[in-house]
Amino acid sequence: MMSLNQRILSSAFVVLILFVVGTAITLDRAFQDNALAALQDRMLGKLYLLMGDAEVDLDGNLTMPEEFPGFPQISQIHSGTAAFITDGTQKLVWQSLSALYLPALPTNEQMTDQQQFKRLIMNDTPYFLYHYPVQWETEAKDYPFVFHLLMDSSLFDDQRDQYENTLWSWLAAIALLLLVVQAVALRWGLLPMRKVAGELNRIEAGQQENLGGRYPVELSKLTDNINSLIHHERKYQQRYRNALADLAHSLKTPLAILQGAIKTETDPRKLKLLVAQQIERMDNIVQYQLRRAATIGKLPGARLIRLQPIIEKIVNAVSRAHYSKQPRIDIEVDSAISLQINESDLLELLGNLVDNAFKWCRERVTITACHQQDKIVIKISDDGPDIPATESVRILQRGVRGDSSVPGHGIGLAIVQDILQANDGQLTVVSEGAAGKSFVISFSQPFKTHAGKGNSGRRF
Repeated sequence: MMSLNQRILSSAFVVLILFVVGTAITLDRAFQDNALAALQDRMLGKLYLLMGDAEVDLDGNLTMPEEFPGFPQISQIHSGTAAFITDGTQKLVWQSLSALYLPALPTNEQMTDQQQFKRLIMNDTPYFLYHYPVQWETEAKDYPFVFHLLMDSSLFDDQRDQYENTLWSWLAAIALLLLVVQAVALRWGLLPMRKVAGELNRIEAGQQENLGGRYPVELSKLTDNINSLIHHERKYQQRYRNALADLAHSLKTPLAILQGAIKTETDPRKLKLLVAQQIERMDNIVQYQLRRAATIGKLPGARLIRLQPIIEKIVNAVSRAHYSKQPRIDIEVDSAISLQINESDLLELLGNLVDNAFKWCRERVTITACHQQDKIVIKISDDGPDIPATESVRILQRGVRGDSSVPGHGIGLAIVQDILQANDGQLTVVSEGAAGKSFVISFSQPFKTHAGKGNSGRRF
């Protein structure tokens, strides 16, 4: 495929050629039209001179002077200009001295009672012919005459050819100059694009980490997004590497316990119980690290996800999972809220917190979401046992290592923390005393308002 520079240059070349050809044709046509009009006016003026010198008697006999001071060309041999006069029957009644040396005169040309200007070929020589019919008035009667002027068109054609050659030469030179200027301007205009390509090649080769140059406004958004994508991809890769390293490290302890138990434990029942415990522990570790690694994070350009349908979807799913409980569920979510977050991350994030609320609630679960200044705040409350302040801080700090998680809190809250960290969110635990506890999530990100929708309250 052609490069962008070649495509633009090719397009400019085609447009320029069309413009030059169109301009040349227009100018040439205008020149010919003006030149022919000027020639026609000159020939008509010469015919008026001939008419002024003509004399007609009462019998209709026409006489012309021997010399024409105002029109000497018709008295010169081989001047290329000749004049002659015919009567109403197209009979030749007078001809100039220059006409005597022409092989023939176009006296048989079809005439009309109107003046005519046209081109014709005589003996392979092009001529212009202008004939002007008149009714000559005498005291006796009117006599019809036709005054003819014949002019060799070679000089006119030579002038036209010279003009066309000059015109095309200048236009070709201007077109070439414009192409050179266009190429230089295009090279200068596309310099930032080549700079971006060069920096991307260096990033691919590992010579630099991101796009660090200064770019025009039209490219700055693109370069910023590329840098964000590069940063996100590196965080994603680092998350995978950390998850794999943590997984390998976390599995060492239960594996060491199993190896020691196989060598030292003699009671089959105790050995079986120990193996089951360690298998469950390893399963929790693997699940946690896999979910942690699968967190997408804040991706530039991600589409906006409406919050209300997601929450209702999660509540319906969790209600089926905890079918033995029938708590009252209050949902107060501003239907205008949309989050720029990966949908799977949002489902995992809210799913863990809603599941935790169902697990510990007695009779009520409340989910609210609203705008607070420049933040989006989601609050998930239940009326279950309260969490002391010291314990709330501790459980939110857990989960960095898979082997530090405990059933009921560790894995789920650790995953929530990882997802929030990847999406620039925060989680706090608010004690409600005897009324229970609340998990509060806040996102500092823009949101989109959907027209015609307000707060939506729903009770299950």
